[in-house]
Amino acid sequence: METETIPATKGRPREFCVDQALAEALRVFWTKGYDGASMADLTEAMGITKPSLYAAFGNKEALFHKALDLYESEKLDYTRAALEQPTARAVAEYYLRGALDRHCGGEDPKGCMGLLGTLACSPEAESIKADVVRRRASSQRALVERFERAKREGDLPAHIDPEGLTGHMLAILQGITVQASAGASRDELARLVETSLALWPSR
Repeated sequence: METETIPATKGRPREFCVDQALAEALRVFWTKGYDGASMADLTEAMGITKPSLYAAFGNKEALFHKALDLYESEKLDYTRAALEQPTARAVAEYYLRGALDRHCGGEDPKGCMGLLGTLACSPEAESIKADVVRRRASSQRALVERFERAKREGDLPAHIDPEGLTGHMLAILQGITVQASAGASRDELARLVETSLALWPSR
């Protein structure tokens, strides 16, 4: 676990765990969004001073990008595993059930950090929104390519448009994350997943 020693204003240098501080920053951004998270919120949750935050992570924007990296690597691991499933329907089921587990279970905040953190971004936070959009486009492209492969292999009907199918699935996923953050129950969202899978195109 990485630690950082930051000169304190008085006395001995202050040492803190960088990984733990970043995890706390992630939780603040996930709960309040980028604009809603103040520097006071962040430093209090991270247990460090503002100068220490700047010295270890850069500014608030740089901290958000690092938190988003952590979110993707630790909280969205199911999206990478989904792409390895043997059929297109299995990909969709793994993805949707993974989203249900991630955004509706455990002690993490509800909803998707990337989506919720940028829904109401100010003009000053355009680089944040651009980063989230870029990451989302990369994930979307991976799904399109997986469904294109499924179509070539005869796993999807010939009339199905892989891009349209991907867009439909991502709309369901975004609906899950937004409704979860608005207080929808796991049972309600599980019915949405089951209905989506029941409508999945098959040969």
